[in-house]
Amino acid sequence: MSQPSKSPNVVWHEYKITREDREQLLNQKGCVLWFTGLPSSGKSTLANEVAHLLHQRGQLTYVLDGDNIRHGLNKDLGFSPEDREENIRRIGEVAKLFADAGVIALTAFVSPYRKDRDRARSLLEEGRFIEVYVNCPVQVCESRDPKGLYKKAKAGEIPEFTGISAPYEPPEKPEIEVRTDEMSVSEAAEMVIRYLEKQGIVPQVG
Repeated sequence: MSQPSKSPNVVWHEYKITREDREQLLNQKGCVLWFTGLPSSGKSTLANEVAHLLHQRGQLTYVLDGDNIRHGLNKDLGFSPEDREENIRRIGEVAKLFADAGVIALTAFVSPYRKDRDRARSLLEEGRFIEVYVNCPVQVCESRDPKGLYKKAKAGEIPEFTGISAPYEPPEKPEIEVRTDEMSVSEAAEMVIRYLEKQGIVPQVG
């Protein structure tokens, strides 16, 4: 649940330059691509590939990655349910700012709880929050495990580890679902980009 502001005597300022002005300059619509899935399902890899392909087409993107954010903005947070909620709350607000700047923001976070993802969605207008469910069986994620986290979690070295000792609530109606155990990274990335074209987020090519 969101907390009331501790700064009641503040006023929202309007600006001369609107989001529509920035979008016209960038030739795209600001939005948030929210990649969610189990650890090692391929969220960061896919988000980076989509950003790379869009960059090659002249679109402006920015990737907000779970590990990277915890090195700075959210380095004060752990992995308790309360800290996970605050982690996603902050990222939702940051991603909203990027979208308002006309940027295509790509977030790669486990974000295991539906209510937290729904709250992030509620910050944006209809059509500007695109949930991408990176669906991959836990057995496949565990077999990849580039950081050895599943092994440590099973050994009891990592508490509150999603998929082992903490729950993951999959999206019920994601805008996009990719099966990274069945598709290549390039195939999944093209699927996301085709969706963006269809929704008028980016211009169609070819």
